[in-house]
Amino acid sequence: MKKLKLRFEQDKTLDKIEIVVRAAEKDAQVTALLESLSKDEPVKLTVLDSGNRASVIDEKDIVFVAAEGKLVRVVTTEGIYKAKQSLQSIESILSRSFLRVSRFEIINLKKVRKYDFTLVGTLRVEFDNGMETWASRRYIPLIKERLSGEEGYLC
Repeated sequence: MKKLKLRFEQDKTLDKIEIVVRAAEKDAQVTALLESLSKDEPVKLTVLDSGNRASVIDEKDIVFVAAEGKLVRVVTTEGIYKAKQSLQSIESILSRSFLRVSRFEIINLKKVRKYDFTLVGTLRVEFDNGMETWASRRYIPLIKERLSGEEGYLC
């Protein structure tokens, strides 16, 4: 097995992480590395519970994430937690199962029971646990576009 040379390059023009594997040829080691990098590992978030104790939660348990001033709440099937990261930072690591519905909120599409597009152009989102939220009018065209392209999400 060849020794790997690892290097970090900062590029402020990127909004997501980009990984490039460079080698003289695409051999078994390169193929294995690419496969390893492409696996969708479940995202885990470190959050604070009501007693300010650190907990680790799986993204699959998140119902929605909401910013309220400087506080970011992570609402899960088990309870409500505080996050130290910004909403934008959390959004950047979550999978495609999550969708921003307003400047202050990201929802887990897999936890949505029902979308209710009203006559006046607003969108109410009802979750499996009975909670609900409203999407910002500004985000509705983006939400409709995303939901129409995702089978099983648009109810």
